[in-house]
Amino acid sequence: MQQFIHYFLHFIFPVFIAWFFYRKTWLKAYLIMLATMLVDADHLLARPIYDPCRCSIGFHPLHSPVAIAVYCLLLFFPRTRLIAIGLLLHMATDGIDCLFILKHCL
Repeated sequence: MQQFIHYFLHFIFPVFIAWFFYRKTWLKAYLIMLATMLVDADHLLARPIYDPCRCSIGFHPLHSPVAIAVYCLLLFFPRTRLIAIGLLLHMATDGIDCLFILKHCL
């Protein structure tokens, strides 16, 4: 179930946001939000790169509370709003994963 929720929130839910809020340019909006998954490049700095029992939030630099605060600030500017929505949705998805990690790894 964790995998389904994770991939649904990363790939499918942004389609609904794009369609509902950016109907005329929904595909462009979706692709911009999808591109924000590049934020996971900071996982390459960790050793091991993937650890199923590691919560990304607060561990990786682009998943830090400071970075998340910056993403919130980006919401206030129309030119960066879609990027902010994509990044914050990504952080929320990873945060939900942390709840599964707490349940299964501790």
